[in-house]
Amino acid sequence: MFLTNVLLKKAKSKLIMVLMESAVSGHKFNTIRERLADKLELIRFDPYIQKESIYRERKKIRSIKSN
Repeated sequence: MFLTNVLLKKAKSKLIMVLMESAVSGHKFNTIRERLADKLELIRFDPYIQKESIYRERKKIRSIKSN
């Protein structure tokens, strides 16, 4: 491999935007996590059922450009 190829390669971004979905009602929202971290799972208020519920990461939406 030539030295110029190494210098011109794009670095992967550190952050990605992911879709979070409620396990109870299906309510969705977007959040940001680090690329190398495990999949997110968190407890947050669900406006559909007016209670807290577990949200799980469903899919990656896009990469976030880091400066």
